[in-house]
Amino acid sequence: MLNCLVLDDEPHCVRLLEDYIAETPFLNLVLATTDAVEALTFLKREEVDVLFLDVNMPTLTGFQFLNVASPACHVIITTAYTQHAVESYNYDVSDYLVKPISYERFLKSVTKVLNKVAEAAQGPAEQAASDFIFVKTEHKGKFQKINLEDIRYIEGLLNYVSIYTRQSDKPVITYVGIGEMEAKLPKHLFVRVHRSYIVSISDIEAIDGNEVILKRPPRIPTGEKYKEALLKDFSSAMIVTPKKKKS
Repeated sequence: MLNCLVLDDEPHCVRLLEDYIAETPFLNLVLATTDAVEALTFLKREEVDVLFLDVNMPTLTGFQFLNVASPACHVIITTAYTQHAVESYNYDVSDYLVKPISYERFLKSVTKVLNKVAEAAQGPAEQAASDFIFVKTEHKGKFQKINLEDIRYIEGLLNYVSIYTRQSDKPVITYVGIGEMEAKLPKHLFVRVHRSYIVSISDIEAIDGNEVILKRPPRIPTGEKYKEALLKDFSSAMIVTPKKKKS
């Protein structure tokens, strides 16, 4: 859970970010204010993971606020002006959101921060992705959380993928390419077995010729390009019975 502070001199922008934070399961709002001094005081005494910060404010600009506060948290700039983008990265901000901010863009930004926090909390040898993903579904404006342990397999079709889970025979459809989806998934949990299929390693029961047998149907085809890597991944667990010599 990421603790969030919102500082913006426009009340309607504050309310929008409050709503977005409330809609996002891994975010927790600890303060939303139009008062820079209140935000500064809060930052000095409380733990904050993400600061959503406007740039053009009357008491202190966003950059003046950063100079004074030197916050030890991830900063996401929220502004109606694009011209501050270059200057903002001198402050090592995590992202730069231009108003009006859509929930899709907001979610992409905070998910990036979540991944950074998760990586920082783990040792280099055990860095891993989160145990869930958010995907934009075929229903307009809906983002769905999917636990990685619930995914059985993923089928790619043109410019979208169908994600099959243990909860339902009906897939969750999201408009991303299978290559992009593969990049989001941890390699110790999932394996690409075909140009059109990714499967959960824990669901694999057997490899039969050019097919992968899952714990329950269907069988998934393997492509020659991927089969060699698949067998290599499982080679350490294989026991090969030698052929009997003819007498």
